[in-house]
Parts: sequence; C-alpha cells; structure tokens
Amino acid sequence: MANLIAGLAPYHEDVVVQVVDGVLEFIRTDMEINFPKYNQRRVCMVKYLGELYNFRLVDSAVIFKTLYSFITFGVSYDNDMPSLLDPPPHLFRLRLTCVLLDTCGQYFDRGSTKRKLDYFLIYFQKYLWFKKASPYWDMDCPFPMSIDMMVRDSLELVRPKEVFSQSYLEANQKAEKLNDEFKEKLSGLLPFHDPECEDEGELAPIKEVDEELSTSQNKTSEEETSPSQPDTRSHPGSQSQDPNNQLTVSISDGEDLTASPEHEVEFEMKQKGPKHMTCPEDDDFMAAFDKMLVDNIQQRSHETLKVTQTDIAVPTNYKSQVRKPFVAAKDSMVEQTSEGNSPPLKFALMTKKGNKTQFSTLDLNVSQQFATRYREREMEEKAEKEKMKQLVLEINERQEEEEQALIEAGKSLIPNTNREKKIKYQHQKGAPDADLIFGSGPKK
Repeated sequence: MANLIAGLAPYHEDVVVQVVDGVLEFIRTDMEINFPKYNQRRVCMVKYLGELYNFRLVDSAVIFKTLYSFITFGVSYDNDMPSLLDPPPHLFRLRLTCVLLDTCGQYFDRGSTKRKLDYFLIYFQKYLWFKKASPYWDMDCPFPMSIDMMVRDSLELVRPKEVFSQSYLEANQKAEKLNDEFKEKLSGLLPFHDPECEDEGELAPIKEVDEELSTSQNKTSEEETSPSQPDTRSHPGSQSQDPNNQLTVSISDGEDLTASPEHEVEFEMKQKGPKHMTCPEDDDFMAAFDKMLVDNIQQRSHETLKVTQTDIAVPTNYKSQVRKPFVAAKDSMVEQTSEGNSPPLKFALMTKKGNKTQFSTLDLNVSQQFATRYREREMEEKAEKEKMKQLVLEINERQEEEEQALIEAGKSLIPNTNREKKIKYQHQKGAPDADLIFGSGPKK
C-alpha cells in the first residue's frame, strides 16, 4: 500500500495528505479509546506509518511525534494516581513503539535524526522501567517476559552497541540529566525565561506595553503615513520597529511583547516550489521527442559499425614455420637454464608497412627465473583448463542423470489405455441389402 501511495504521489498530492491524516487520526483516536478490540488494527496502522516514512511520504518529525505520544499522552508517573488512558496493566503502547522502531528505526543512524532517536530512547527507557516497577506486578503476577524480550530486541536493532538502563532509578537519572541540559540551552535562547519562577512551578510574567501609549503611537503613525510610503500599521501577528529601537511583536489578543535587539528572532519562510501543470504543449513536445528518438535509433541500426583492428593477423604458412623451432626451444629451455646456460629464445616480430607484411627474428637471452615463471604460468593455465573441463563434464553428467530420472518416472506414470479401450462399431461398406434385412427374397 505504501508503494502504491508513493506511485500516486507525483500525480495526486491530495491522496497522500488524506491517507497520512487518516492514519495519524486513527492512531490518536485509539489511544483515547484504548479498546482491546482494535489492537490488531492499531499495530497495522503503526506499521503502515513506518512504511510511509520508508517511501519518503512523511517526515521524520511525524515519526518522532508519534513515538513521543506513545509514552506521554495520558501517562501518569504517579502510582497513587493512575491514568485511565494508560493504566499500569496495559502494555500495548510498548508494543506499538517497538513495531514503529522495527519498521523505520534503523534509518535514524546519522545526523540530527540519530540524536533525536538517542534522546527518545532515554525517555522510552524511563517509561519502560516505570511500567516494570509498578506495584501491579509481583511474584504472583510477574511482568510479561515476551514484552521484555520484544523491547530488548527492538533496542538492540536500532542501537546494537548502546548500554541501556538496568533500573528505574538509573533511567530516571538519565532523563533528569537530559532535561537539565535542555533547560540550560533554552535559558540562553528564550529572552523571557525566568528560572526562579519555573522552580516555583509558575510561569514567568510577560512584559506589557501601556495600552494608552500604544494607541497614541498608532494614531501618530497613521497621521504621518503618506501615500508614497508603505503602511506601517501593526496587524495581528506582525512585527514593527519602535522609536526606542525595540522590536514589538503584536499578538492577536492585543498584547505586545517587547524585546531588545540582542534577542531578535529571525523567521525563515520555506516556500514550496512551483506546481507542475500539464498543458497541450508538453504533450506535443514529448511526442516530437519520442519520434526523434525512434528515428535516431532506426538510423543508427542501419549503419555499419567499423571496428578498428589493433592486432595483425599472422599468416598460416609463417605460423607453422615459427611454431616448430619455438616449441623445441621451449621444451629445452628449463633444462639448459638449470645447467647454467642461457640459450637465446627466438621470437618472431611482425611489422606492417603499407599493405606489405614483414617478419623479423629476435633472439632474447632467457634466465633461469624467467623459465621457471614461464613454466609455472603454463602449469596454472593447464590446471585451470582441466578444472573447467571437469566442471563441464560434471554438469553434463548431472543433466543426463536428471533427464534419465524424468524418463523413468514418466514411464511408470503412463497409464495402460488398451485395457479400457472399447471396440468401435464398423459400418458396412456399400449399399445395404434390403432382401437380407426384410426377408423379402425369392421363395423356394
């Protein structure tokens, strides 16, 4: 199904959007319902979401949002106040997380997605050990071993060399340490972050500009605006520059947030590329291009390909004259080199000048090392030929055995049709004898 949707994506983009929205809505709705009747379908939907990511139909952000929703949506880490959406005996969210990690988790192995998966695994281990440390599981009702082994296999698949937590205390410490690192990074990025109020469990106050001052500034700006200048009035969700060199961000509810230029926020808008629209000119162009391509192929098929000959063919009469002394020299080459003599070896050098072929003889001194290597190379070539010959013979023998076995099996399965063959009635040739049939012959 994911492959089918990927094939339809370039032609029907709305189909992909509807399918992905339907899958995500079903996953979220089933987490709210939490009815065991739909568990099998929930597994199929989560598996389908992972396959959509494998075919590049959804982004990695969608996968991580779904993973975090499994371990955070309606989850309570207080044993005294269990959640109705995720009670302690329910372990199906662990299975859904493992299914999604098994489907597409192996692709998060580099870049930012690798760091995101490492962060998620820390929180996932905390959720797992909180489930295992629940008072619901005891000696009479232990934690299911199948769930534990399934989670372990999924974690080893995505991070085979990672050392995971062995207790809830260790997993909780890792999660708290990661939270502290995120708080330090956010404190330097957010201008309105107040750690004192956060420690007390309250939100930091938002600085507000006097309403009267803002309305008076808006009136003066409207009066000073000329037709040749662009309108600088503030709209809900827009930005404006105050005379005090402060950046004012207007919100839809009428409140203004002021920030110094040191904490200016840069907004980057990503525009989608132009959408391809089919037109008759494109069809005409493709038809002309296909016709030109076919004509070119047909024209090249009738052309004769001329191959340049780099090697010169040796005449048959001269080859027989050169081969006899060369074979004799080759047989005695190793023996003479072993005695210390180095007889010259004759080679035939063939040159071609114009249309005339010329031959000349070259005498080369042969050393013992050259002769030994030459003999070894010949032995290797001979052994390779023998090996190939043996393989061909074995293949032929095996084919003959298989054909013989098929023939024997076919003979045993041939039924005897003569036993049940009925004798057909043979019609009389010529005209029938009426006297013989009706008995109207001459009376005696």
